[in-house]
Amino acid sequence: MKNIKENSPLADRMRPDGFENFFGQAEIVGEGTLLKRAIEADNPPSMIFWGPPGSGKTTLAYIVARQTKSHFIQISAVTSGVKDLREIIKQAEQNKQAGKKTILFIDEIHRWNKAQQDALLPHIEKGIVVLIGATTENPSFEVRGALLSRCRVFVLKQLEAKDILTILEKAIKDKELGLGNKKIKIEKDALQFLSQMSNGDARVALNILEYSASTNKIINVDLIKEALQKPFLLYDKTGEEHYNIISALHKSMRGSDPDAALYWLARMLEEGEDPLYVARRIVRFAAEDIGLANSQALEQAVAAYQACHFMGMPECNVILAQAAVYMAKCKKSNELYIAYGAAAEDVKQYGNLPVPLHIRNAPTKLMKNLGYGKGYKYSPEFDYKEDQEYLPKELKGRKYLK
Repeated sequence: MKNIKENSPLADRMRPDGFENFFGQAEIVGEGTLLKRAIEADNPPSMIFWGPPGSGKTTLAYIVARQTKSHFIQISAVTSGVKDLREIIKQAEQNKQAGKKTILFIDEIHRWNKAQQDALLPHIEKGIVVLIGATTENPSFEVRGALLSRCRVFVLKQLEAKDILTILEKAIKDKELGLGNKKIKIEKDALQFLSQMSNGDARVALNILEYSASTNKIINVDLIKEALQKPFLLYDKTGEEHYNIISALHKSMRGSDPDAALYWLARMLEEGEDPLYVARRIVRFAAEDIGLANSQALEQAVAAYQACHFMGMPECNVILAQAAVYMAKCKKSNELYIAYGAAAEDVKQYGNLPVPLHIRNAPTKLMKNLGYGKGYKYSPEFDYKEDQEYLPKELKGRKYLK
């Protein structure tokens, strides 16, 4: 196995074969955990590993295969389909007849469509293959319910900086697979900086380390900064993290925490989020969470949107910062939000209730003869104090605003 890895990138060469060299994810495969015991007993379930890039999903799949002595087949959902699955199942059936298990590892399983995912089901149920799927996307949204029900979902967390540091130190010392055979000097604070700035992605950390060491004998913080260019922030404008961060911004403003609002705003903008998307969310916030408590909030939000529209990034970042901080510092009221929700519920419950005749418009003689507008009291003539019902009779007296 070591010869196969000889010319591979450092991240691949350092991929561990067993749990003793696997760092992080103790909640899933730590000593005494159910999954680790199942693997050691050669009885792994079909499962889906969900976690950010570089958190160990592929490595865990390899370890499971080696620990259970199973035949390991790896495919990517991006480049494979049902035709490839048929060939794999033929091989897996032969393995089963020979008394050997087959582990099918599908990377980016969320990329498979409904038909492709459904094609897996009977083979998992019959025990022809043990499925290990890997995904960076929330499987609740991206993986078919029928497939999810046949798999255990394990959530892998972003690796901690101390785990990344341990992995980097091991790569430096390893003389056969790592960088131990190179005459390079690596300053400790450089490793600590890299472990922090790789944002929990072991693959990124190892790739940057290898790149830095490829043409330099001394590796320091400045060199790591040059290699990094900018932090590898986890932010997918169409994925779950997109919604997590906009939710964090919204809740920070709602909780009147301007500092947190600025942080989450910067997380989005610095990674390329459309500023108009952020501005639209702030406009919504102004009405939903501030509303009648400060009617100028909506004006501020709309003005920010318009300014972003004709200025663009990066100049509009401070405009959005002003809007987000203003919203966070405003007095809050969700009265309008609650009131509208109550009115909408009545619409759903009662359906198309007729408009009372006295407040209907009567542009034709026939409509007047039918009673449209009859008895309507013109508010200005009564100094806006007229006693008049404006709701359908079924909702007479209903109060949405408290």
